[in-house]
Amino acid sequence: MSLKARAYWQLAFAVALLAAAYLLFAQQHLWQSGLAALFPGEQRVLFERTSLLKLAVEHLRIVAASVGVILGIGLPLGIWLTRQRGRAFLPLASNLLSVGQTFPPVAVLALALPFFGFGFKPTLIALVAYGLLPVTRNVITGLEGVPVDALEAARGLGMGAATRFWRVELPLAASVILAGVRVSVVYTIGTATVAPIIGAGGLGVPIIAGLAVGNLAMVLEGAIPVALLALLADFAIGRLERALTSWNG
Repeated sequence: MSLKARAYWQLAFAVALLAAAYLLFAQQHLWQSGLAALFPGEQRVLFERTSLLKLAVEHLRIVAASVGVILGIGLPLGIWLTRQRGRAFLPLASNLLSVGQTFPPVAVLALALPFFGFGFKPTLIALVAYGLLPVTRNVITGLEGVPVDALEAARGLGMGAATRFWRVELPLAASVILAGVRVSVVYTIGTATVAPIIGAGGLGVPIIAGLAVGNLAMVLEGAIPVALLALLADFAIGRLERALTSWNG
């Protein structure tokens, strides 16, 4: 089997694992039995107001929306900052993005709360502010790292700026860009556990509820799925990165 075919099979396997994880989240009785065995002294081992699957779907919705906005801002911004018109703003943009990531998500939530109230919007702002840097930074790094010889050869073949970007720069930078997306997605999955603080839901609900009453079983009900989702997302994007590298090769 070629490297390219193997990479695509690994990507399909990673996607299948993500689907299997959601099937696992639907097995409420298994979580009940497992956590009850680990914590026999606890009367309640699950957050009873809603199902684990529903919490996982809420978490995925928050993460998907946040990553969508991050990509919608980070990719064009990184590309623009590497072009002639945007290069002068590169130091300023880098400083602003770095500042955005130094703020803890809880602090961003507190700042956004008076303007947007409780719920989804301030959570989205906090997650986007925290996850934007890895994507934008890697877009810049990937595009700046394209060999000059490759660009000169493309010019020699008569390619215009747009054609050079789509056929030379972007394919050569794709693996570096995806590495930034990978980091941002994992950050977002983990950081989204703060969403319940302002009523946005997700897998952080049993974590916060468990911490409030000193119930470690409920904390693990949220923490284990979050860790599993982060690991599987990292694995899936890593396989996609390898598949694109094999395809470009």
